[in-house]
Amino acid sequence: MKLTNVGIEQVHHPVQVLEKAGGHQQTVASIRMQANMPRQQRGTCMTTFIAILSKYQDDIRTEVFPRLLTELRNELQADSASIEMTFPYFIEKRAPVSKTPSLMEYTCRFACGLDGGSDLQVSILVPSTTLCPCSKEISRFGAHNQRAEIDFSVKLKNFIWIEDLISLVESCTSCEVYSLLKRPDEKFVTEKAYENPMFVEDVVRKIAVLAQDHPDISHFSVGVESFESIHKHSAYAYTDSETIAQSLPHPHLNLS
Repeated sequence: MKLTNVGIEQVHHPVQVLEKAGGHQQTVASIRMQANMPRQQRGTCMTTFIAILSKYQDDIRTEVFPRLLTELRNELQADSASIEMTFPYFIEKRAPVSKTPSLMEYTCRFACGLDGGSDLQVSILVPSTTLCPCSKEISRFGAHNQRAEIDFSVKLKNFIWIEDLISLVESCTSCEVYSLLKRPDEKFVTEKAYENPMFVEDVVRKIAVLAQDHPDISHFSVGVESFESIHKHSAYAYTDSETIAQSLPHPHLNLS
């Protein structure tokens, strides 16, 4: 019987990630490697995955994924192979008023599959703030807001910096999230969110419009979960480029 995938998961390994400002950021990634198992093969030597990963341990980056996966596929006589690398990525952000610097953590994921050609997907998990429009409309003062997480995945035509993908997402929220805020900053972000109320659907639509029009993005998906402050449940919305293409009579996206 042919199996879809066999492999290893949760291998933690130091990696280097290119920064837009120049240089590399040292971080630790959780790595998953998989290959399909041919029908005639009863077992796969799991040490093969570790041996090939160790061979590239000093140069684990997206540029070497096709070469690493080709070697893995040939060694295991598999039809396809894939690697996924999830890691924390830190960006220094300055508070909006006091300009106090602090490090903001984002979760990033690089996934690459080798099945004839090479296919790279970049994903980011971005924390943000959403403020409820209907709460603002019906309340005499104030409105409930919540922290949200935005999962944005893209397949690229051309290289895009992680920082630029994060900026794209953050521009579509009620307000950005910061690691460190002083009192003038808290006033600013609270009032900014109040002036930019958004449902999760609004955030998804805004990101989808920018992704659809971006010259370097070929495919995308975006999901937004808001951890409601006055409900037990979360609010959630999702779309992707395939769904949009199927629902529109023409290729131009119009979600206004």
